[in-house]
Amino acid sequence: MAIVLIILGFVLGALLMPLQVQRQQLFQSQTENTLEVAKKALLGYAQSQGRLPCPATASSNTDAGSKGLEAPIPITGTCTVAAGFLPAATLGIQPTDSNGFALDAWNNRIRYAITQVGVGGSATPDFTTVNDMNTVGITTLAPDLNVICGTITTTECTAGTNLTNNAVAVIFSTGKNFGQSIGVDETSNLIATTKLFYSRSPTAATAAPSNEFDDMVIWISPYVLYNAMIEAGQLH
Repeated sequence: MAIVLIILGFVLGALLMPLQVQRQQLFQSQTENTLEVAKKALLGYAQSQGRLPCPATASSNTDAGSKGLEAPIPITGTCTVAAGFLPAATLGIQPTDSNGFALDAWNNRIRYAITQVGVGGSATPDFTTVNDMNTVGITTLAPDLNVICGTITTTECTAGTNLTNNAVAVIFSTGKNFGQSIGVDETSNLIATTKLFYSRSPTAATAAPSNEFDDMVIWISPYVLYNAMIEAGQLH
C-alpha cells in the first residue's frame, strides 16, 4: 500500500506541475492585457483632460468618496505624488479591490509612476497639470523617467542597458511574488521617489535570491502621448 501511495504521489505531482505552469502563464497573459488596457486608458484620459492623472495612494483611499481616485483629487491641489498605484476609479477600469485599486491577475495592486518635471524648475508638474503641456510646448517638455535592464545580464540585454531615458509614465505589476522575498531590482522599483525603473525577463530566486525578478513593466513614450494629444486637439 505504501508503494502504491508513493507511486500515486509521483503521478499526481507530474500532472499538477504542468497545470501550475499553465496557470501562471495564464496569469501573466491576463496581467499583460491589464497593463495595456491601463496604458490606453491613460492616453485616453490625457486626450480628454489635457493632462495625465496623478497616482493613487493608500491615504487617498481612506475616504469612501475618494477610493481609486488620483491623489490629490483634481482641482484641490497640484500633483505631488510621483509614484503610487494606478487610479482605477479615475480611469474607470477593472478589476479593482474593495479600496478601488487596480489589480493584476495575482490580485496585487498595479503600480503607476509619473514624471514630476516642471520646465525651468517650476513646482508645477507639466504632465499632470491641465493644459501645461500645451503651454510649455513639445520642444521644451522633458520627461525624465528611466527604464533600464536589471543589475544582471539576461538573454535579451546586458545589465544596465538603457531601454528609455525619457518615459512620461511607468506602469507595472509586481508579479506573483509580491509580499514574499524579492530581488534588489524589484525592491528598487518600489521606491516612492525613484526615477529609475528596471525591466527584464523573469529570473528565479533559487540560485541567487537577490537576483529574483518577475515584475512586468511597461511605459508611455512621450511621442506616443504627444501624438495622441495632437489628434485630440489638446496639444499644438
